[in-house]
Amino acid sequence: MPARGVPRLAMSTCDCGRMAADLDGSDEPVPGTEYAEPGEEPTSAQDAAPPEERAQPETAGVVGSAAEPEVLADPVPPLTQLRVLTFLAVGPILTGYVAIASLLAVVTALASHARFTTTGVLGAALPSWLAAYQVPVSVLGLELGVLPLLPTIVVVVLIAKTVARATERLDLHRPGQAALVVGAVATAHAAGGLVVAMLVAGEEVTVDPLAAFAHPALVSATAATFGVLCGRVELLAVLARRVDVVAVAGLRAGLLAVVLLLAAGSAVLTFALLTSTAAARDMFPAGAGNAVGMLLLSIGYLPNAVVAATSFLAGPGFSLGTITVSPLEFTGGPPPAVPLLAALPEQQAAWWPVLFLLPLAVGVLVGYLLRDVDEDPVARLHAVGVATGVVAVCFVVLAAHAGGRLGRGTFDPVSMRAAAVSIALVLWTAIPAAVTAWFTGTRPATEPLPGLIDDPEDEDEDEDDEPPAQLPDAVEAARD
Repeated sequence: MPARGVPRLAMSTCDCGRMAADLDGSDEPVPGTEYAEPGEEPTSAQDAAPPEERAQPETAGVVGSAAEPEVLADPVPPLTQLRVLTFLAVGPILTGYVAIASLLAVVTALASHARFTTTGVLGAALPSWLAAYQVPVSVLGLELGVLPLLPTIVVVVLIAKTVARATERLDLHRPGQAALVVGAVATAHAAGGLVVAMLVAGEEVTVDPLAAFAHPALVSATAATFGVLCGRVELLAVLARRVDVVAVAGLRAGLLAVVLLLAAGSAVLTFALLTSTAAARDMFPAGAGNAVGMLLLSIGYLPNAVVAATSFLAGPGFSLGTITVSPLEFTGGPPPAVPLLAALPEQQAAWWPVLFLLPLAVGVLVGYLLRDVDEDPVARLHAVGVATGVVAVCFVVLAAHAGGRLGRGTFDPVSMRAAAVSIALVLWTAIPAAVTAWFTGTRPATEPLPGLIDDPEDEDEDEDDEPPAQLPDAVEAARD
């Protein structure tokens, strides 16, 4: 109870700060407090700040806080994953087998002297399914290793599209998940190939079990990898961040070079077919059904012919038994009665070496595309090396699978000379690309090296540019 006549004191934060300052012997208030004038409410530093600058509770970044709740993606249920993986494993195998059986049924029904039976068609579709995966098949002891590449391309596209759709349903985000998908597809095809090889094993048709196990696994794994990369752009971005930019540019340029070289081979093949249409027409057998079958056979081997034409452009050429065709070497002979082979020349032409300008132009284009990949010329050469490696690997694989054994006849074996073609295309790509990238690209700015002896004229110019020295004040006063 205060005494009468004594003013009542209100102990506030500012009063406590003033008392603390007096006890300390200094005039500075305690930090965080402000003195209030008479008639005003005492405020602290935080209360005096604008509302948008006041400290907020530290709840940001805490999982489960009301400020910023974390949004987690719903995981794919295990049952859905099992269904998708099962479809990936079985779907392309059954789809490919049904497509091959249907095609054989149509060809058999149209053929003039063929006997159509459901059991025979279904049985013949089994080794044909293996042939679509480039598995050599022996018929009556004669190996058929020259298999059409078009069914293989169709199988690769089918598997890649199926995997691309499945990756969206599985919501893949990590490379480990992608490896699981690729492994499931490859394992299923390897097991399917081994089972088919055991089913067709007999006196008439034989298949190497190891080839039936390995070839479908490799083809399906490659197709599944393309499907994963095309279906999930996030995985492709993750891989791109882990790889050097120069290497990525070289990879793209190498793939473009492969496409351009195959396009050049296709152009040469088209020209050869257009100039030999009469001979191709005479090679079709009589009867609509037989003609359709021969047409389908020629279409199936069309990619093989494109690889052969590209090998011709590169220089090594190709051979069918005793027949050898290259710009620098030619041995003619009667070709097999296949309309596609009507494109084979009858004699050597003197202008064939001019075609070497096509792979040379592709090499120059590769170097031109890589001229700005880096300021360092050595780094540009690294990109050219990556592009050349891509070309070498792709054409080794293509040339090796485009040829093979063809029984024991006159046209056995069919060889695209894979090693020689790869080396030739490496030279056609690497040398012009390296020269173009080295001399046409930008270079880093270099500073001139300092000389061992300074030029006297430069020293005189430096002395003239120096400002005059200021005289002391006493000398200035004496002058005045």
